[in-house]
Amino acid sequence: MNLYKLAFNNIRRKKLRSVLTTLGIIIGVATIVVLLGMTAGATSEVQAETNAYMYDVAVLPASTSGNLLMDAQTVSKIRNFPGLYDFREVTIFNEDINGIRVNYEGTNDWKKIKLKNGTAGVVINQAVADKFGYAIGSKMKVKNQELTVTGISKEEQALYVYINQDTAKQLTDNKVSAIYVRANGDPKTVSEDMEKQINGISVETKSEKVAKVQEMANQAMMFIGFIASIALIVGIISVINTMLISVMERTRELGVLKAIGFTNWEIKGSILFESGLLGLVGGITGVIIGIVGIFAAANILKFTESISGMMPLWLIGGVIIGATVLSVLAGLYPAIRASKLNVVEALRYD
Repeated sequence: MNLYKLAFNNIRRKKLRSVLTTLGIIIGVATIVVLLGMTAGATSEVQAETNAYMYDVAVLPASTSGNLLMDAQTVSKIRNFPGLYDFREVTIFNEDINGIRVNYEGTNDWKKIKLKNGTAGVVINQAVADKFGYAIGSKMKVKNQELTVTGISKEEQALYVYINQDTAKQLTDNKVSAIYVRANGDPKTVSEDMEKQINGISVETKSEKVAKVQEMANQAMMFIGFIASIALIVGIISVINTMLISVMERTRELGVLKAIGFTNWEIKGSILFESGLLGLVGGITGVIIGIVGIFAAANILKFTESISGMMPLWLIGGVIIGATVLSVLAGLYPAIRASKLNVVEALRYD
């Protein structure tokens, strides 16, 4: 009889045990796919947004607490700094509405604000509309000035109001949160010169920002991957347990196979093929369930635009291959034990 057919038959013969063993791998793989997929999607989105900014250096307030706005005098110094051109300002501030903190962001790049209804100008997101009952045409008071809602953007978790940058700047006495600008010379040199000559600012080049985002993404991926791997390790341990029990139950059968001429390598191959098959089936099924989980989570979190970035090929291929290889390794000890069975003792085994 073909040993691989024998392995298939053994899995079919112990269906419930095989399903339960595979279930452990499925849960582990699905967990890894969902968690790493969501992290990869979020990272991809942040990197794309960072790269979309057409700037060489970003000028920010030096302090990371307290006042996060640069005053008009500092802004003037930045604008007059030699070798800079194509300035883009952003003003972000918070203001309470009925005791609830709302984020306000000034923008001139209305393409990135996905409007559901209305026009640019004063755009509230759906969360603000739902929270305060605002609609297009509603009046809202910001820093003692009355603004009229002109549009509603897509749903977001945080409460956000987008207004024209000129209006935002006017509301904050000509203060800005960040200035994105292009440089004629080397961005790194320009950023160092600016920090030396203008007090109260922090200058970051685009390449530094991208590297920082990448580093944070790598750390997040490693941490989440470690947590998710625990579930897969539990599944792999169940493979070892299942294969050991299988070898014990089939001791007499394995003795017969050796007695009629099967070699130790063929016995090992049969056990390893069986454990690898459990890992492969578990890996493929886990990936399918994980993809379904990603779609569900993305819809719940209103993150559907990044779904393609949540399912990179390296993740899908990696977890299937990883689950299969780990399952093969899990079957190694039971396979060696099976190959070392004494024929006479195995045939006497009851």
